Amino acid sequence: MTFLHGIAASNGIAIAKAYRLVEPDLSFEQKQVDDTSAEVDRFRQAMSKSKAELEAIRERAKVDLGADKAAIFEAHLLVLSDPELNAPIEEKIQSDKVNAESALKETADMFIMMFEQMENEYMRERAADIRDVTKRILAHLLGVQLVNPSMIAEEVIIVAEDLTPSDTAQLNRQFVLGFTTNIGGRTSHSAIMARSLEIPAVVGTKTATEEINNGDLVIVDGLKGEVHINPTPELVEQYRKVNEGYEAQKAEWAKLVNEPTVSSDNHHVELVANIGTPKDLKGVIENGGEGVGLYRTEFLYMGREQLPTEDEQFESYKAVLEGLTGKPVVVRTLDIGGDKELPYLDLPKEMNPFLGFRAIRLCLEEQEIFRTQLRALLRASIYGNLKIMFPMIATLDEFRAAKALLEEEKQKLLAEGQKVSDEIELGIMVEIPSTAILADQFAKEVDFFSIGTNDLIQYTMAADRMNQRVSYLYQPYSPSILRLVKMVIDASHAEGKWTGMCGEMAGDETAIPLLLGLGLDEFSMSATSILKARSQIRNLKKSDMEKLAQEVLNMQTTAQVIEAVNAATK
Repeated sequence: MTFLHGIAASNGIAIAKAYRLVEPDLSFEQKQVDDTSAEVDRFRQAMSKSKAELEAIRERAKVDLGADKAAIFEAHLLVLSDPELNAPIEEKIQSDKVNAESALKETADMFIMMFEQMENEYMRERAADIRDVTKRILAHLLGVQLVNPSMIAEEVIIVAEDLTPSDTAQLNRQFVLGFTTNIGGRTSHSAIMARSLEIPAVVGTKTATEEINNGDLVIVDGLKGEVHINPTPELVEQYRKVNEGYEAQKAEWAKLVNEPTVSSDNHHVELVANIGTPKDLKGVIENGGEGVGLYRTEFLYMGREQLPTEDEQFESYKAVLEGLTGKPVVVRTLDIGGDKELPYLDLPKEMNPFLGFRAIRLCLEEQEIFRTQLRALLRASIYGNLKIMFPMIATLDEFRAAKALLEEEKQKLLAEGQKVSDEIELGIMVEIPSTAILADQFAKEVDFFSIGTNDLIQYTMAADRMNQRVSYLYQPYSPSILRLVKMVIDASHAEGKWTGMCGEMAGDETAIPLLLGLGLDEFSMSATSILKARSQIRNLKKSDMEKLAQEVLNMQTTAQVIEAVNAATK
């Protein structure tokens, strides 16, 4: 039995066989063949298997992900059946007497280069389709299995170097019981998505893909951050009992699903959820969420080959607003950049993308993309309680420019005879220190703040939150971070506005007493954290937490803050 230690990224216990989500080795050598007819037949068999596989993936995608995502595989099937690609491969096998792998790669590379050099954007995108299809055929020729998380049909634990947001979005909750990765932290997007999907996860193990083989029995302990490989029957039984205890605790928390979130001295705060798609609403409602504090709209743009249309976005926003029947929904406008890329936008690579051309900076330059989203949001606004939030705001000028574009689109829609709500609140994410420091001025113009602590902490501490070597500097309880949070909350309250928090800190057991004491109005977190946080807040006295918060603001280290919280909440 092998044991790995990592970061507990999503609570719970999972026990299942391992499924390695690792790209296979597709290397090969060019060989001369004597029986070219047999080699052509081998190529056709690989084509046939690829076609059957893609058809199955397409049908599964239609059901699980929607017709727009399934269209990607439709395009791949068209490439697969194109005689302009297939015929030259067969001809090369016969004329050059080379193995099918060589003929396939040489021909495909020629087409990929040709398409990539075309001026038409649609035609350039076809290069990616050819590359993907070629990889699938090559895998069948070599007899290796390509990984595809959406096609998993048995209970497994995913093992990967890392999981992209689009990978994680494809995980089928019915079969994927948990995952573990080599890299990542509690605030990485794979971890955040794991909490949304309510599956246990341990990230940052460093060697999971080296230590774990396909089919190994694995225990993922998302409570302690441990991974056990091929455990003894005794340990499996022990963990089954731990899981039973955790499930019993969850059942106790579930009794609070319809209760208000109030402290022991009757101070009310709102507990709301972070979501990525309309499918996440089920978890929000089942966990007693009082609304949505962060709708990450970038997932509408990811895992596809082109931008979502205005109507596609409108339907998604409408579904969330209607689904929450008047409860507040804070929608964050497109936040692409950093570790979230859109290949079809073809943006230049940057030395430091987290500090680069992303979020509101991209939207203010690529105005057609931004205007389309704003129109969709405005059209959906009549179906619920919509609040719009702009990300990555660093200056008042950026906020004013974004607000002006929103107003322009609103007037256009009204001129077209469309209805738009007059009750939309407009706010910003506070994730850049300059914005927190100038919060008193922003508060005069915005309707609300939502503090994005994941980025605020890394920017304040000058420490990349994805870099494990400086992970010790990700310190949400640092007095410097707490002072910035207080500055923002006090500024909003001075202007009669409210402040929420949508970073992972909002659902953190150690941070919650401090945030309650600092006067935070809204806590937005993964839906699965809501009931536990509600239970915790109901046992806290607001007046006591105010005294605690005042004390820790004058402390010097994170360790001192943690000690003070533990002492005050025993």
